[in-house]
Amino acid sequence: MHIFLTGGTGFTGSYVARRLIEHGHVVKALVRQTSDCSFLPAGVETVSGTLEDVEGLSKSMRNADALVNVASIGFGHVPGIVRTANEAGVARCVFFSTTALFTRLNAKSKSVRIEAEREIRESGLDWTILRPTMIYGSARDRNICRLVRYLARFPVIPVFGNGRSLQQPVYVDDLANAVVKVLDSNVTVRNAYNLPGAAALSFNEVIDSIASKLGRRIRKVHLAAAPLVTMLRTMEGMGIVLPIKSEQLERLNEDKSFDYGEAKRDFSYEPIPFHVGVDHVIRDCLARSGR
Repeated sequence: MHIFLTGGTGFTGSYVARRLIEHGHVVKALVRQTSDCSFLPAGVETVSGTLEDVEGLSKSMRNADALVNVASIGFGHVPGIVRTANEAGVARCVFFSTTALFTRLNAKSKSVRIEAEREIRESGLDWTILRPTMIYGSARDRNICRLVRYLARFPVIPVFGNGRSLQQPVYVDDLANAVVKVLDSNVTVRNAYNLPGAAALSFNEVIDSIASKLGRRIRKVHLAAAPLVTMLRTMEGMGIVLPIKSEQLERLNEDKSFDYGEAKRDFSYEPIPFHVGVDHVIRDCLARSGR
């Protein structure tokens, strides 16, 4: 199958590209001129362009059998992508969305993603929507690797809130495998699937699991989240750029637990447990940091 891939140079996209190539697919990846293509596997053809350039996108997508859109649907590009796929005659499309759609918070990108999913559903394409939870898997992930490096250095960690809110991180390779299986299954056409990790853990348990793997004794200091959220919002309103956002802190104190029964039923989705996946992250993160 000839696959047109967007978001291929990103963290998740590079794993998807590798798995598609390993399964014998021909992959053409859309890349910006400034993209770092070093994480793309050998055998991937690259074509320079952007999601904003609908005309160029249409030309690049021609002759593809399927579109795999790993690029975020949270930036308003979906109407153009849908139109392009229809014009290019690419009916089979897999779109990555996110379980963040179900947050109780009024995140700025939430309404954009909800509208994007509506556009996909009404497109007439043979679509499948995949909604991963927080993705982890190597030094390139922006969440678990950062936590691993912190816990490897410091014996105390501040936890804003009680740390009991549930997380269900998903290993990046499980998502790449899911794409291959979805493309091989007609049952998945015009269906959306939540793709979390194997089981939900509290943030306290995430910390304890990593600390145990590192052989470290870590003291958690729980602090009230509300005052910091208020302070961060004020500073964000003043245009001050901070390493953490108020929305991220609020999300940390919201349960993010999801069932994957439909994905298991339709394409045998079986994510690995966090304690297994985090071993890979620890090795990669600490190796790259010289520890």
